[in-house]
Amino acid sequence: MNPSASGWIKKLLKICGNTSSLFKLSDDVLYKNLRSSGFIYGSNLYVIEHIIEKGDLTEEEICKINLCLALLYTHKKANIENDFVESVIDFYNSINETKTSFFRILLSEKKTTEQLEKIFHKRIQIDTNILTKNFKYFIVNALLFIDVLAYKHYLENKIISTDYLTKIEASIASISLNVLNSKAEKNQYDESLIRLFESSLRYFNEETNDYKHAISHINTSLEKQYMIDLACMATWTDKVIDIQEQKFLISLRKDLNLEKDILKESIITINSFYTQNKNNIALLSSKNLVKSFYDNSSKMVTKLISRNRKRLYQELLDSKELMVLLSQSTVRELTKEEQKKVQDQLLDIFKSIPSLAIFMLPGGAILLPLVIKFIPKLLPSAFDENRIEDD
Repeated sequence: MNPSASGWIKKLLKICGNTSSLFKLSDDVLYKNLRSSGFIYGSNLYVIEHIIEKGDLTEEEICKINLCLALLYTHKKANIENDFVESVIDFYNSINETKTSFFRILLSEKKTTEQLEKIFHKRIQIDTNILTKNFKYFIVNALLFIDVLAYKHYLENKIISTDYLTKIEASIASISLNVLNSKAEKNQYDESLIRLFESSLRYFNEETNDYKHAISHINTSLEKQYMIDLACMATWTDKVIDIQEQKFLISLRKDLNLEKDILKESIITINSFYTQNKNNIALLSSKNLVKSFYDNSSKMVTKLISRNRKRLYQELLDSKELMVLLSQSTVRELTKEEQKKVQDQLLDIFKSIPSLAIFMLPGGAILLPLVIKFIPKLLPSAFDENRIEDD
């Protein structure tokens, strides 16, 4: 089976139709399968239940299969009469209607396995096109399991609301930031990572990003287990869980009303996963998580900005409020509300430039600080009086 070629979903559904092992699992066992395969951690090393042998499959191809299987399992457990393919496409259509609309063009097509393949391809491509593999653990692949949680919510309630998506995403962001801030000693890269994470939030306001509110939005056992694993994963940015981080994890476990053994198992599992697969995981083979992210992403952003220089410059000129905020950002730090305005207006501009559509995908806003860094080079010298032209 080749998940990079047309027809793979139809073949996968046929394979699953001939085996019932996947559908005999409990929700808890399925989740642990997803975790041990690397899906939860953002590094897919094998297909759950070994339904398909790894062979020469790439990590992205394995990720596609695991996402499809997790959604198929969720559909089967819900005893839904609707066809699986139609149901998942309807689900993504509902997300589209809540303005998470990177499937807009695809969703105008007929509901077929080929269309669903295109959706999964776009969904998984976020990983390689927007963020480096070093940084995907915090934003991009977190959103992949949110798809599974959201689909389960959709099947139970026949609808998926902006409120649910906003709260679950904001909860992940808030808890992850609290983990990062809990470090006893933070170096410059830790601080950079925290600022980068904060500036990437799409639903930024004091209420949704408050820790207590974040905890209150985590209700199901799957959501709680995932939050604990995500928090443990965040502590592994420097491969060491220090005393302050341990205290935070214990506090989080209590706030989520989970047993001690669950946190203990989560720590042991992530330690084992990273230790056993250290040669295959970018996080541990990278000299520095944030430095690598900035180095690799800066090259991509620079290329996109330079290729769209003229069009972007004209769009900026037409947006007077954005120009004012950008000019002020060179001499002072913008408030959170102003930063949110800059993000929103830049994303509106990027909608009109097809090659910049990459920033519109879920997680794409995390690159906006880099965009803002390079934009002054597009503008007249009066925009930045201290700028020195490169030779």
